[in-house]
Amino acid sequence: MIEAQGLTKVYGSKRAVDQATFTVHPGKVTGFLGPNGAGKSTTMRMIVGLDRPTAGTVTVNGRPYAEHRAPLREVGTLLDAKAVHTGRSAYNHLLAMATTHGIGRARVDEVIAMTGLESVARKRVGGFSLGMGQRLGIAAALLGDPRTLILDEPVNGLDPEGVMWVRGLVRHLAHEGRTVFLSSHLMSEMAVTADHVVVVGRGRVIADAPMSEIVDRAREDRVRVRSPRMGELEPLLTGPGVTVTALGPGLAEVTGLQAPQVGDLAAGAGIALHELVPAQGSLEEAYMQLTADEVEYTTQPGTTAPSTTQHEGATR
Repeated sequence: MIEAQGLTKVYGSKRAVDQATFTVHPGKVTGFLGPNGAGKSTTMRMIVGLDRPTAGTVTVNGRPYAEHRAPLREVGTLLDAKAVHTGRSAYNHLLAMATTHGIGRARVDEVIAMTGLESVARKRVGGFSLGMGQRLGIAAALLGDPRTLILDEPVNGLDPEGVMWVRGLVRHLAHEGRTVFLSSHLMSEMAVTADHVVVVGRGRVIADAPMSEIVDRAREDRVRVRSPRMGELEPLLTGPGVTVTALGPGLAEVTGLQAPQVGDLAAGAGIALHELVPAQGSLEEAYMQLTADEVEYTTQPGTTAPSTTQHEGATR
C-alpha cells in the first residue's frame, strides 16, 4: 500500500506537487494520470526517496521507503529505463542488483524469462531498442518479488504484443494482492488496465476514484440517431441545451436529450428510426474534462510545428 498525506514539493517559486493526498490499495491496478508538468514523476520519485518532500509524508507498506531494510523486496520501480550502465549486459545488470539484496541467480534467470529477454540477456544494454530497455526495466522492478510496484510509462516503446503482455502482467500481479501503481499517456490502454484512477493537475489531486466512476463523469445526454427523414426530425429536436450535429447523410448526434425522448418525438411524428444509440463515456473524455483547466503546456489552434529542415538548421 502507498499512502500520501499532504505531499508537497517546491522548487524555488514552483510547486511541483501541492498537498497531494491519496492511497494506492493492494489488489487492484491504480492508474496515475495528468498532463505534462502535473507532478506525476516528482510524486513517484518522492515515494521511493529520490526526492525529499518539502512537506507532507508518504509511506510504502507502512513506512517511508528509506526505512525498509531490503527496499527491492518491498518496492519494484520503473522510473527511468535508461538509467542503466550501457556497457553491461542485461544479465550482469540484474545480477549486480540482485547481489546487493542477497537475491540468487535463479531469480535473475526467472525475471529474464518472464520479460522475454532470454535471447538478448548476454548482450550489452547500450545496443538495446527502446522496447527491450523497457522490458529490462520491468525485469529489474520484479527482481525482488516485491509487494508493491511503481511503473512510470511501462508500455513506452513496446510493440502491440508487448503492450498486451504488460497489461496481463500488472493485472496478474494485482490479482495476487500486490499494490500496482502505474502512469501512462495511453488513455485507451489505461482504460482497459486500471481499476482505480488518481488524476493530478498542476501538482494537485483533482480526482481519486474507481475507473467506472471517472468514466461516468464524462457521460452526458448524447444520442446517435439515424433516420431516412432526418430533415423532418431535426426541427423537432429542440429545447434548452439541445444541439444536433450532422455526422453524415441521415445521421446525427443529439446532445441534451436522452434516447427515449428522441424516440418518443420521432414516433409522435411517424418518423422511422434506423438507429438510436446512447453515446458512451470514455476515459479520454473524462480526462480531458478533468484537466481542461490544469494543462500547463498547451498548443494554440491553427499553429503548426516547424519543419524538420528548419529545426535541424536551428540546432546546427
